Amino acid sequence: MEASGAKHAAPDGLVIVDKPAGFTSHDVVAKMRGMARTRRVGHAGTLDPMATGVLVLGIERATKLLGHLALTEKEYVGTIRLGQTTVTDDAEGEITASKAAHGIAREDIDAGIAGLSGAIMQIPSKVSAIKIDGKRSYSRVRDGEDVEIPARPVTVSSFVLHSAHETEAADGTPVTDLLVSVECSSGTYIRALARDLGEGLGVGGHLTALRRTRVGPYKLDRARTLEQLQAAVNGGEGAEGTGLPVMPIGDAAAAAFVRWDVTQAQARLLANGVRIAMPLFDGTDGSDDAEGAGTGGRVGGPVAVFGPDGTFLALVENQGGKAKSLAVFV
Repeated sequence: MEASGAKHAAPDGLVIVDKPAGFTSHDVVAKMRGMARTRRVGHAGTLDPMATGVLVLGIERATKLLGHLALTEKEYVGTIRLGQTTVTDDAEGEITASKAAHGIAREDIDAGIAGLSGAIMQIPSKVSAIKIDGKRSYSRVRDGEDVEIPARPVTVSSFVLHSAHETEAADGTPVTDLLVSVECSSGTYIRALARDLGEGLGVGGHLTALRRTRVGPYKLDRARTLEQLQAAVNGGEGAEGTGLPVMPIGDAAAAAFVRWDVTQAQARLLANGVRIAMPLFDGTDGSDDAEGAGTGGRVGGPVAVFGPDGTFLALVENQGGKAKSLAVFV
């Protein structure tokens, strides 16, 4: 029998959280540190306090995956309000302008969405965590500065309008609420899409609701609320006795990245820091390609290396035909 007060080792792996509204991403990390009994917890891709949905957390060694997972494609559903502009480009900020937005033609909305789809240059929201000369943009705005953030390239692979509903805002402004879904690259600001769509239509716009439904291969149906996670912890079963529904680090890597199975000899060389010859994983050289590998894998991106016994060894990238280690797990 385990002695009373004995410590459990914190589990290695990912936990997919359904973040509640009103919590910062760091708030969720702090909660998980208590549940997992370790401070070594991080997240892949910040969600604003207003937003809900998929937040991928890494525990212990899995934190080394997070920087690479943050670069994967993301998917959202949200509501854009046409007719009002806010300082934050979402419902959290003060309204700075209002204009009646009833009677906007569907084809005009569709044209505006089309113009914000594909590879575009986007100016991020001014109230954001982007640093300007070492200081967060939101801090500069809060201090009364007029902030200018340069546009950056992003890809909006899908921007779909599902419905449009004319209503009135709390101040009586005639507004139109759009229910949309977006699939996009890392670094895309959905509230900036709302702002730019409204601006292009001449009425202004901001984001009133946002729910992230996917980060790479990790979808909302795998996510658990903080209440569900705490209940599991209180039950005392699961990973390392913590009760947490942790996705093992090898399973997480196989789901997110292209997989490369190596021989024992290759595994030994990689573990010793040797850059071994590496296939392209593009199907052009007769080697295994990306098809059927991790659903979130990107050809040319990180590759998950597994030994002959199925052990997850490392994340590598192809550099001049050689495997350069990004993170080693053995």
